[in-house]
Amino acid sequence: MTNTTDPPIAEGCLEADCPGYKLALRRQARGRPEGTNAPEKRVRSHWLDWPAMSLERKELILMVTAAATLAAGGVAGLLGWPMLAGGAYTLTYLSGGWYGAVNGLASLRERQLDVDLLMILAALGAAVVGAPFEGGMLLFLFSLSNVLQNHALSRSRSAIQSLMKLRPSEVRCEIAGTTEMCPVESVGVGSVVLLRPGDRVALDGEVLDGQSSVDESSLSGESMPVAKAPGSGIFAGTINEHGSLRYRVTKAAADSTLARIIQLVEEAQEEKAKSQRFLERAESYYAGFVILFTIGLIAIPPLIMGAEFAASFYRAMTILVVASPCALVISTPAAFWAAIAGAARRGVLFKGGVHLEQLASVNTVALDKTGTLTSGRPSVTDIAPWPAPTGSEAGRQSRELDLLQLAASLESQSEHPIARAIEDAATAKRCGLLQIEGFRSFPGKGAEAKVQGRQLLIGSPRLYAERGGGLDSAQTAAMDALLGAGKTVVLVAETDADGQPARLLGWLAVADALREEAKASVQQLRRLGIRRIVMLTGDNQKVAEAVARAAGITEVCAGLLPADKLEQIRTLTETGTVAMVGDGVNDAPALAKAHIGIAMGAAGSDVAMETADVVLMSSRLDHLAQAFALARKSRRVVVQNLVFALSVILVLVSFALIDRIPLPVGVIGHEGSTVLVCLNGLRLLSFRYRP
Repeated sequence: MTNTTDPPIAEGCLEADCPGYKLALRRQARGRPEGTNAPEKRVRSHWLDWPAMSLERKELILMVTAAATLAAGGVAGLLGWPMLAGGAYTLTYLSGGWYGAVNGLASLRERQLDVDLLMILAALGAAVVGAPFEGGMLLFLFSLSNVLQNHALSRSRSAIQSLMKLRPSEVRCEIAGTTEMCPVESVGVGSVVLLRPGDRVALDGEVLDGQSSVDESSLSGESMPVAKAPGSGIFAGTINEHGSLRYRVTKAAADSTLARIIQLVEEAQEEKAKSQRFLERAESYYAGFVILFTIGLIAIPPLIMGAEFAASFYRAMTILVVASPCALVISTPAAFWAAIAGAARRGVLFKGGVHLEQLASVNTVALDKTGTLTSGRPSVTDIAPWPAPTGSEAGRQSRELDLLQLAASLESQSEHPIARAIEDAATAKRCGLLQIEGFRSFPGKGAEAKVQGRQLLIGSPRLYAERGGGLDSAQTAAMDALLGAGKTVVLVAETDADGQPARLLGWLAVADALREEAKASVQQLRRLGIRRIVMLTGDNQKVAEAVARAAGITEVCAGLLPADKLEQIRTLTETGTVAMVGDGVNDAPALAKAHIGIAMGAAGSDVAMETADVVLMSSRLDHLAQAFALARKSRRVVVQNLVFALSVILVLVSFALIDRIPLPVGVIGHEGSTVLVCLNGLRLLSFRYRP
């Protein structure tokens, strides 16, 4: 029989002091492969090959052993065979309490108390008062609960395993004119890979030849296939649909987008929510209180009230069981980990439970304009040389091309989306770029350089005015018309030796289309309880207001440099809990300053993944509402779990104090509540927001 060793799992998901969880983490940590995307290793094992078995199988064997020996001990006791019954109960205690004892002793070495120790003490106490069957029943149910919890949580871990299985183990590489199947780990950057229809992409790369559409839903959650042509990026874990592609590898297997996603999800589980950290800190104190309270129940009634010692001890052991906080401690991580794992499969990456928890409290959202509310792919719509051409059509076109060529040459060394739009327009009109010297960039404003001996300036009207340039009424009217239509105006001017504009050569208008889903997404955010939505942009006020009106946003802050956006976020955080949504590159300072930074459209963008607290892999704005809805749903589930777990403890303790209840009934109530809160949290794996 074969057995697959546990893949790397997110440790925070199980890091609750519940039966067997700590030991599971220690065992898996020792065998965890280097690198978050290490391939799964299959190890052959037999049912009797104990060292090679998974922890889940070991726990199952011990649980079955505890059940069998408990039944044997009970039958032997009824038949009057005390020696045989004692031996059977001893095996029950050893098998049912093994992992609890190991965990309890490990906690004691760290000078901590936990529920594992409480369970072991209760079982030993039952044996002391002559109730070994009840103690054995406690340990059997304890181990059964542990097996059921691990089985339930393994469904969450399968979300990570499914991500790991998205990458094939071999690829078709082009080597010296031939095609060979090569292991993914051996393929280096620069290698050429061939994709047939239906193949799953194994490595990130850039398409060299061919045209096809690729299903990227596994990474971005985007249901529509994405067209690919020469120059397009392609990502590991996606599926080539109908055409053949030939692409060059740009990232090694360990650095691919898929590997980075897996690493982010694993790291997210280690980032605990505040409520989880609080419960874990409080557990040790609570366990100490329960032990002292139990000792008091054992000693005080016989000494002061003359009660029977055996009855007092039995009641104390029952209270020791039902007061244990296992369900309380696991209620938070079970819900948050399931939410994070489920969201990752739909292209929404949370970098930890703390961010998921805080997103549920956000009441103010700041949205960047370019690339967030708009498509981020601006295009040149108008080219206006100055003075306006008055001659023939050929002469007018010649002057427009000259202006476009100068603008594209100046912008050729800039990474701004507007610069790319101008350069693309020049390429489309077959305008060759001119050599430039002394390039100097002004972030958020423009740039200057020397072109063919002339010192030129390109940028916003704001930069032009700061340099001392002035506009007459005709120029102002022409630009106002473009700005009123929601377009961005870029001026091109020749400067003198002092850097002041000497002659205006003309301007270009660039427009960035509003995303189709932008208005609906803004409405969804309002329905989810976001009371304030603000648009932040470096564009001028008129363009910003035109875009905001189309998106249904009433509050606009325009003309902002990166430092100004940071200051706006600082101001917003004084009046509410703020989430900043941007592209993760130009908006990095604002993303870092906000309570929650959200980067969207980040597939393949390492900067966005590193900067933001939440990463939306697709470029669709409606995934933002999905993230908010999931955060609020997760908070409700956690509250449900905490209230339910606490209520069960209070009810069982009250009944145990008022009237004696059987120890097995208390165990069933305690362990049953633990399993139920796990199952309730796992519902978040399949959560989808439907407005």
